[in-house]
Amino acid sequence: MEVILKTDIKGLGYKDDKVKVANGYGRNFLLPKGMAILATDSAKKMHTELLKQRAFKEDKLRKEATANAEKLSTVSIKVGAKAGESGKIFGSVTTIQIADALQQAGYPVERKNIEINAEHIKQLGAYTAKVRLFKEIAATVNFEVVAE
Repeated sequence: MEVILKTDIKGLGYKDDKVKVANGYGRNFLLPKGMAILATDSAKKMHTELLKQRAFKEDKLRKEATANAEKLSTVSIKVGAKAGESGKIFGSVTTIQIADALQQAGYPVERKNIEINAEHIKQLGAYTAKVRLFKEIAATVNFEVVAE
């Protein structure tokens, strides 16, 4: 039986893949749970059209992300933190603070897409973070932790 997957299934395939499965597995598990649809001629045509449209949208998003990555790599932001006399920060700098600083600079980025290169930032100074903009497109952002 040939089916088109609607979700990622570990060991079987990813969303929108056409796969061959045993009749019982498809009829008794995948189809009733809504994890796949039967790969009929009309479903295959709709599937190819959907993939074509998605490829067009992804290409547009990829170009946009590439342009934003170039802009972000030139940006240097300042993150304020309360610090003591020796330059040690009370607490640490997190992705939330970096996302807020980027938002104020005009670059809206979700905090879950930011990855700080240092383990824990507990000192004043200059650091870098990796911002994931699209699947494989990422930019490196330089930021400086300053005392408030």
